Amino acid sequence: GDSAWFHEGKLNASYNCIDRHAAKDPDRPAIIYEADEVGEGRTISYGELLREVSRLSWVLKQMGVQKGDTVALYMPMIPEALVAFMACTRIGAVHSVVFAGFSADSLRDRIIDAKSKVVITTDEGKRGGKLIGTKKIVDEALKQCPNVTNCLVFKRTGAEVPMQEGRDSWWAEETEKWPAYYPPESMSSEDPLFLLYTSGSTGKPKGVMHTTAGYILGAAMTGKYVFDIHDGDRFFCGGDVGWITGHTYVVYAPLMLGVTTVVFEGTPAYPDFSRYWDVCERHKVTQFYVAPTALRLLKRAGDHHVKHQMKDMRVLGSVGEPIAAEVWKWYHEIVGKEEAHIVDTYWQTETGSHVISPLGGVTPTKPGSASLPFFGIEPAIIDPVSGEELPGNDVEGVLAFKQPWPSMCRTVYGAHKRYMETYLNVYKGYYFTGDGAAKDAEGYYWIRGRVDDVVNVSGHRLSTAEIEAALIEHNAVGEAAVVGVQDELTGQAVNAFVSIKEGNELNDALRKDLIMQVRKSIGPFAAPKAVYCVPDLPKTRSGKIMRRILRKILAGEEDQLGDTTTLSDPSVVDKIIENVHQAKGEKK
Repeated sequence: GDSAWFHEGKLNASYNCIDRHAAKDPDRPAIIYEADEVGEGRTISYGELLREVSRLSWVLKQMGVQKGDTVALYMPMIPEALVAFMACTRIGAVHSVVFAGFSADSLRDRIIDAKSKVVITTDEGKRGGKLIGTKKIVDEALKQCPNVTNCLVFKRTGAEVPMQEGRDSWWAEETEKWPAYYPPESMSSEDPLFLLYTSGSTGKPKGVMHTTAGYILGAAMTGKYVFDIHDGDRFFCGGDVGWITGHTYVVYAPLMLGVTTVVFEGTPAYPDFSRYWDVCERHKVTQFYVAPTALRLLKRAGDHHVKHQMKDMRVLGSVGEPIAAEVWKWYHEIVGKEEAHIVDTYWQTETGSHVISPLGGVTPTKPGSASLPFFGIEPAIIDPVSGEELPGNDVEGVLAFKQPWPSMCRTVYGAHKRYMETYLNVYKGYYFTGDGAAKDAEGYYWIRGRVDDVVNVSGHRLSTAEIEAALIEHNAVGEAAVVGVQDELTGQAVNAFVSIKEGNELNDALRKDLIMQVRKSIGPFAAPKAVYCVPDLPKTRSGKIMRRILRKILAGEEDQLGDTTTLSDPSVVDKIIENVHQAKGEKK
């Protein structure tokens, strides 16, 4: 499971992202910050970015951060998040960014697993007109993180927040003490660049580790060729820096290529449904990149919101989940005015950058298809039953890759065995994606979605096991099973089945309790949309829950349940069907 690239190469990611461009043209805009409230943003040049990053680098060094140490970031979508990314890489530290929608429990687990001693956050965050208590969540998490020595807080709203003497300090007060240049640390090409936690089918999130040279090369190459990025472009990726999309296409790709990245703090619906297009128009955006969830929301809101010409727009991208053909067409016709090229990009946290995608303006596209592999990527469609590769075109199975590529992740932090079991040992000689896919008669790839116990909600991968574990923590719940169901807005939605311990009943109060339990344990985005109470779950004789049956029942396909002979008690299925119909207000 060892793959290494550019042996004995030396480099620094922040030098490649900032210094090269600042030396040539210090006034070139690096970041356009579009704040939650219209008109509150600002622009930061490459020269300013170099100064800000250098000052923060000094602060982190003075806090005792050494080369190879991990630093946890829990930050909203503000320029300082990018400054923190770059300061870590400048001094050779490893950033571990936690999406600022995760709960205190999730943050705590990630800080402990990554052994982070320093946390960077804000007093509060702002999103869609609402305030998010980031510092409060960090304080809650740090109650159980005795190894954290420092917490640096950026003042975003100026709210009164408790500051712990000796541990907490203010960003502005600390950074102003230091010089505006910090020499970048020389790193080896295989030195770790960052950890990013992603949901696995076993429940415990895994810290996917990316290394320096291969990752930034993947970011720069895909940015350049998939999005057709040229000097002077203004790139707007709507993903959050807490996920891989934000890492690669808000931060690394645009900065590697020396163009301007739009950092958007808000939501697509605030103050109204034309916000994205207003941002694209005002800032003369040349490439826009977002998940189908947002596009479905905006399509549903009505075409009258897309009144902007967006004459500079050349490429429109889609990311995170397969895009339906009718949404693709709407994106092309209404948003792109049939002028901009659509790129439906397929990749994962673990792949680092795009692996199957059209090249903007080059690849002939088919609505709904991720099209063809990127340079150096060798996909294979494997028959999940025989484990053999299905050669030629017109085949369907699971998607794997035959060859390593520079930006693939190298390991799961502290759990290399888990990395091998999840990705490399499933089909010997292949990297396994966990996604089903088809290859059509012309060799185009169509991604079908997860084949394991992972739900994709709004382009975010959630582990069913992790959500089940959160539900079972509630003292009324005996057992829980979670499945993803089709949802016209979020792609998939979380639905939960629970068997309740004797002496309890599933009423609205308990339902609310269970949903709150998941919100607290993981975060609001993982909350179940529906909770069904069942006497028992469909299990095989060995005790494995047959989630496939639950998915079929929810889809109204109870006449297509397939083989149920392996169930220890097949009569359970009829009871579940009855309960689901009752809950949905239908009579069987």
